[in-house]
Amino acid sequence: MRVLVLNAGSSSLKAQYLEVGGEVAFDLTIERIGEDAPDAPADHAAAVEQVLAVVDERGLPVPDAVGHRVVHGGPDLTAPTVVDDEALAAIEAVVPLAPLHNPANLAGIRAARAAFADVPHVAVFDTAFHATLPPAAHRYAVPTAWFSDHGVRRYGFHGISHAYVARRAAEVLGRPQEELRLVTAHLGNGQSVCAVDRGRSVDTSMGFGPLEGLVMGTRSGDVDPTVVFHLVREEGMALDEVETALNRRSGLLGLAGSNDLRDVESRAADGDEGARLALDVMVHRLVGYVAAYATRMGGLDGLVFTAGIGEHSALVRRRVGDGLALLGVRVDPAANDAVDGEARIDAGDGPAVLVVPTDEEGEIARQVAETVG
Repeated sequence: MRVLVLNAGSSSLKAQYLEVGGEVAFDLTIERIGEDAPDAPADHAAAVEQVLAVVDERGLPVPDAVGHRVVHGGPDLTAPTVVDDEALAAIEAVVPLAPLHNPANLAGIRAARAAFADVPHVAVFDTAFHATLPPAAHRYAVPTAWFSDHGVRRYGFHGISHAYVARRAAEVLGRPQEELRLVTAHLGNGQSVCAVDRGRSVDTSMGFGPLEGLVMGTRSGDVDPTVVFHLVREEGMALDEVETALNRRSGLLGLAGSNDLRDVESRAADGDEGARLALDVMVHRLVGYVAAYATRMGGLDGLVFTAGIGEHSALVRRRVGDGLALLGVRVDPAANDAVDGEARIDAGDGPAVLVVPTDEEGEIARQVAETVG
């Protein structure tokens, strides 16, 4: 089955045309949509036309289906969904939960439906994998009306990536997912961990939005809400200013002055105290979450690293392994330093430790194929 996967951002469109379980025919990123720049597409419709032109230029058949990554499905859109007018309205209804992402996702869907009118379109939600979170994990201890009337709960994100690497890790280990207690660590500029208990997400570090949890490139992760009250009331900062700082000027950037971990690691090795602190805080938070999730599942069969940092930082993987020694986690130094793609890097006498490059487009295509048959 040939699937065109589209991931629409506010000013970008990523497209991948692939056969499910087979070759990728092309991988294309179109940027600066709507900007006043030479050759920039005027809107998402123009960007989709560029994708259609590539399909024609390469002599590829019209795809059998088009899959769309949608960041937020809210409490009701918890499975891949064939896009019709009703589904579009449902995605539109949860825009307040993801105001920076879902509008762009919708623009991409509408443009693609116009360009590829005769094939099914399927929305795959980043939040859907976490629909299995039990109430103890997804509820906040806030007034019940906030939950029932305003949807305030933990939704979790990076679900497409967590779903893929958990399934792939089971394949690498040669064991069914139904036997495994895994913690998957999606570590990039955005970061989250997920407790995958026998194939089901039972806890995850991102919450109502993608700000909660781990220390990220520019996001703070967990912060006492009292900090916000203090800055607004006592220091006179505007609420929007605090929100922007927590999302865009915090994390590694806030502590070390750079959100590029490669730069942070290099400066830390040279003795830069801010960079060392940033690494210490990031690893401290990460180790704490993994240990808590292992306890929650009653044990740990495997720890899986993925995404840019997870796949490429031997230092972070080693330090996380050292921090989890009490759980029997042991990272083999030689295997860890030699990682180039998919690898198993544990010493062999405790929980498995793996590096699995994520494949969100392939996962979307697989779910699209299962949905439309």
